[in-house]
Amino acid sequence: MFCGLKKLSDLSDKLVLFAGLGNVLRRDDGVGVYLAQKLYENQHIQVLNVEVSIENYIGKINEIDPDVLILIDSVFFNRRPGYCQLIPVDKLIDFTTNTHNISLSKISEFIVAQTFILGIQPAIVTFGEGLSSPVKKKANLLVKKINTYFSCL
Repeated sequence: MFCGLKKLSDLSDKLVLFAGLGNVLRRDDGVGVYLAQKLYENQHIQVLNVEVSIENYIGKINEIDPDVLILIDSVFFNRRPGYCQLIPVDKLIDFTTNTHNISLSKISEFIVAQTFILGIQPAIVTFGEGLSSPVKKKANLLVKKINTYFSCL
């Protein structure tokens, strides 16, 4: 898989929880929410749509007790719009996320699961609705790849 998802190696006996973060009223900042709405759940994958309030879902995340937590969010990598990368949450300090009430690295201190950020470089984060073309294109490709990968396990 691409965007670094290959780093997760064999997930055949693991439960992966995807959490979509972002503000859908700030264009590309809502990419995590967009992706979460399109992922299919099965015995290997669960999805939460947490928008801008992940701190309200810490108990729910720990109750689900995933082996791996992947937070999907817009991240400023200073790359082209739509660029994506999977990074361990402890490496996030080098990059900037947009709209959260609490830092994602701080959140990971309360979560037992191995935690990653699937960051997607936004193009537009001003007020408005809908993803920009390059971000939506990458998001749709990610949805297809993730859904296909987890349906084959």
